[in-house]
Amino acid sequence: MTFGFAPSPATDHVSGLGRLLEPAEWAAAGIPLLRNPREVVTGLHSRHLPTPSTAVVAVLDPEERLAASASFTRRRSWAADGWEFRNALLAQLRRVIPHDLRRRTPVRTAVLLYCRDGESQWTEEDGAWMWGLRDACTLHGLRCGAYITLTRAGWQVLGEGRGGRRPHSASRHSGLGFGTTTADSVTAAVPHPHGEAREALRRSAAV
Repeated sequence: MTFGFAPSPATDHVSGLGRLLEPAEWAAAGIPLLRNPREVVTGLHSRHLPTPSTAVVAVLDPEERLAASASFTRRRSWAADGWEFRNALLAQLRRVIPHDLRRRTPVRTAVLLYCRDGESQWTEEDGAWMWGLRDACTLHGLRCGAYITLTRAGWQVLGEGRGGRRPHSASRHSGLGFGTTTADSVTAAVPHPHGEAREALRRSAAV
């Protein structure tokens, strides 16, 4: 059974690219499947219009309706380090939605859509985002959900083998909505790797 991953060479996760998850680790993590991934992807794309190096983190309620989302840009010069990505994701989650740490069992799920250049197969950068998403979810009391890439070839839910040609990384606004609830949307810059946070560039209500 294949998941659309490219084989990766052995790497030194600590001294090299930092913390990341290999495809086998992600596949074994029991990530919940999206009931309608195309709707999730189309909705997030229409709200945030991501371009390469843009990450969109979204929180879904138990009915898979959008509760909140935020987008931010990663500088290409930064190393693919899951710890840095975790901090960036956690900062955006804290801005748009309260944590669920008091619940015994998480009821909301965070998913991550990352728009990037290159092939649609798994890369070490994807592995760092996966590590960051999983850790950010733990620290915010959320279930870790799907990791989705958006490239010129289209979108793909890594680990599930599901994807489509549209939208893709060069798509224009689709004009299609997402869900039925009102959600907070934030576009912001990623905090500097050395801890210097940048101010949000734009805040808007998504309808």
